[in-house]
Amino acid sequence: MSGYIPVVDFSAYSLDKKNVNDADLETLTEELMQAFTTVGFVYLKNAGIPTAEVNNVFDVYDKFCFQPEAVKEKYSRPVDKTAERHGWMALEREMLSLVGRDQPAPGDLKECFNIHPPLTEGQTWPKEVPEFEPVMMDFYNKCHVIAIRLLTIIARGLGLEDVDGFLGNFQYVGKGRNGTNLRTLRYPPVPDVIKQDQVRCGEHTDFDCVTLVFQDNPGLEVVNTDGEYVPATPIPGTIVVNIGDTLQRWSADKLKSTRHRVRVPESQEEKQRMRRSIAYFFHCDSDVEMRCLDGSDKYKPMLAREYLNQQVGATYLSG
Repeated sequence: MSGYIPVVDFSAYSLDKKNVNDADLETLTEELMQAFTTVGFVYLKNAGIPTAEVNNVFDVYDKFCFQPEAVKEKYSRPVDKTAERHGWMALEREMLSLVGRDQPAPGDLKECFNIHPPLTEGQTWPKEVPEFEPVMMDFYNKCHVIAIRLLTIIARGLGLEDVDGFLGNFQYVGKGRNGTNLRTLRYPPVPDVIKQDQVRCGEHTDFDCVTLVFQDNPGLEVVNTDGEYVPATPIPGTIVVNIGDTLQRWSADKLKSTRHRVRVPESQEEKQRMRRSIAYFFHCDSDVEMRCLDGSDKYKPMLAREYLNQQVGATYLSG
């Protein structure tokens, strides 16, 4: 691996910690803010979610992916420019790109299921895999706790006087009026012949505040400060955490939302290797009015849902 993305020990503030020592929190704040204001990415180790739990989520999603196509289609997410919808996305049905195109581009070589509670009318959980809902929701809730702890540290690092007030912008996670979602992804072996410009996941930045990523095999790449892609190779027992567009804007660009992608492997051996990941996209509440947290007027105030729609329209394509 490149060593570009720092590794930070989160054991002092992990899931099983009810109280955190002020000195430990200060150290965490310094380390994480250094990463989030420069690289935009960090490996978080000892966060409190065992590898066995992550593997169980992978396995449950695999069980759904092995269902007949007709079964999976029953749970399809509507095909539009709404990134928050609950449901399954078939292989090549979605394409992410920061680059404007005159012609339609081929869809990404990935299959995914977007979990966005609470479910609305017409949305359901896969009854063919009864453990799907409890396993995914338990994982969603654990990621929520970690994300809130990360936002607590970020608020401290930005020097906000009212940390609790800032966290109040995330009170509807999983309850509606909030876009936070958990996405399970499966990248199958790459076919011998693929379409021109086709990738596993196109170059993009995330739309949210903070993203947590769990991965089992290589492929994720991150743009470094020289504008070059470097690998974000999986490190066992860690979570890859990155800043999203919403928090970059909200922080008046103090925090960095960094471009990333999942490449198509070069070697034939790597092409035959399946890749799996889980991404937890942590959003603030949709009705929050985002004013620059430093009190500046670098960006005009905007509702979070309006900003999200703006970013989705610019970078998210489906067909």
